[in-house]
Amino acid sequence: MQLLLGLFIGTLIGFLAWRLKALSLSGAIAATISGGLIFGLGGLPWAILLMTFFISSSLLSRAFEKRKRKLSEKFSKGSQRDWKQVLANGGLGTLIVIFYALFPSHVWLWVAFAGAMAAVNADTWGTELGVLNPTPPFLITTGKLVERGTSGGISLIGTLAVLGGAALIAFFSTLFSSIDLKIPVLITFLAVTLGGFMGAFFDSLLGATIQAIYYCPVCEKETERFPFHTCGNKTYHKRGWLWLDNDYVNFSASIVGASIAAVIWIVLR
Repeated sequence: MQLLLGLFIGTLIGFLAWRLKALSLSGAIAATISGGLIFGLGGLPWAILLMTFFISSSLLSRAFEKRKRKLSEKFSKGSQRDWKQVLANGGLGTLIVIFYALFPSHVWLWVAFAGAMAAVNADTWGTELGVLNPTPPFLITTGKLVERGTSGGISLIGTLAVLGGAALIAFFSTLFSSIDLKIPVLITFLAVTLGGFMGAFFDSLLGATIQAIYYCPVCEKETERFPFHTCGNKTYHKRGWLWLDNDYVNFSASIVGASIAAVIWIVLR
């Protein structure tokens, strides 16, 4: 019954998100399946973390949509998430909740899930709020000043946003950790926050090194867009691994966030 209820709620949320244009049709279908499983197998605590990420990231995308429009040439996709983006952000969480349903005694899986959600939330917050930084960001690997929106670029406001995004997920995870799971609150908060922060940090590191980046010879700008830039002209591969697009980078960040959160929690507990 809980699984059926979860799938119903997932369908409802996916439909509303599609109507509000927060998700494309493919994104709504993926969110229905992913969210339905997380709702149905994990229950309210797991669903709250997922919804915290989805609502906060969607609101930030809408709030700064005009400001980011000038930077759309940099990003591979717009604010309307498709199925790849949904799975990149929530796919690992879905796998974790399935394992938790099979092995409910392994409480560390809850912390890993929270760490994964903290990482993708932190990364989204950093991207959306980093554009507010008054000065250009610098490349995480070299410290060289780069244009806003450049993959691997970090700034003070962006870094604080990353920390805030991770801490928000950590806050809600500690509420349910103490009420439902009876596990240490302080350790959980620390593990999830650090996991989320380091996951987003890893995202930036990949963006500056091996993520696929392209170049528009007409605009003379780097971009994640392929095969065409926003100007309509063809883009050419400049650096990075061809298969490693932004969706794979986000998924990798969630793995790092989940792993670090789980390891810290196990060691300190």
